[in-house]
Amino acid sequence: MKTLLLLRHAKSSWKDPTLRDFDRPLNKRGKKACEIMARHLAEAGIRPDLVICSAANRTQATLRGIQEGLDSEATVSIEDGLYHASVGTMLSRLQDISDDVGTVMMIGHNPAMEDFAEDLADGTMAALEQDMRTKFPTAALATLMAPIDTWDEAGPGDFRLVSFVRPRDVEAH
Repeated sequence: MKTLLLLRHAKSSWKDPTLRDFDRPLNKRGKKACEIMARHLAEAGIRPDLVICSAANRTQATLRGIQEGLDSEATVSIEDGLYHASVGTMLSRLQDISDDVGTVMMIGHNPAMEDFAEDLADGTMAALEQDMRTKFPTAALATLMAPIDTWDEAGPGDFRLVSFVRPRDVEAH
């Protein structure tokens, strides 16, 4: 069994129009969402073995913001290829993960995160998948599981969406 955690970066700032998109930082709301999601990760016992994060400033800031909720043993890989990645690129990267990794978290951008989650989901959790399709907001986390032994077996429709958590869902509890 393999577990994939797809985390969209937290809300970023558009305050400085001179910054390239790649360089935008998190805004105040984004930083607060990271705190909320870090608490969720810790309370839910979510412990990825590997975190693959886009090299963009806002994704790396999201990773730093949730890091206290993660196991410090997780290997972290910052990758340029996740910035503006296509679903195909994300799937190829997933299939390249070492088989000894049981749980991987990818931190990236929309629309790729939402499209990737939809592509991988098997349709068995229709209501949850519809909720995710309606809106995959910033700092939302989709958890998908597949009955596969190796990551190179991963493909469209192979994963069951087991949870979809937004910062507002955590705040409500």
